[in-house]
Amino acid sequence: MTKIQNPKTQVPNTKEMNDKDFMTDLLSTEKYMTASYGTAMNEASHKALYDEIASICKESQDCQRDLYNQMFEKGWYSLEPAPEQAKQQAYQEYSTLSSELPSGQMPH
Repeated sequence: MTKIQNPKTQVPNTKEMNDKDFMTDLLSTEKYMTASYGTAMNEASHKALYDEIASICKESQDCQRDLYNQMFEKGWYSLEPAPEQAKQQAYQEYSTLSSELPSGQMPH
């Protein structure tokens, strides 16, 4: 299976951290923070606190997405296309779940 990836931007192969290392670390941190903010929002009992955490979470998600896009552009982040069978299975599962809802539609 062919990976979906841009040509890699070369970085020095030394013991010191390079741009790729820093961006990988930042992306991992943002992913962790976003997950943690999600947990905090689920457990926030005060509306103003929930709103503040949601705002910060959105900033973290935006930062995470920007880092991902930059890393993908530089060829430091690759994707593997899903096999056709997996896509069909996911579609079938969604269709089944969707048809079991009272309205027959997913809520918006």
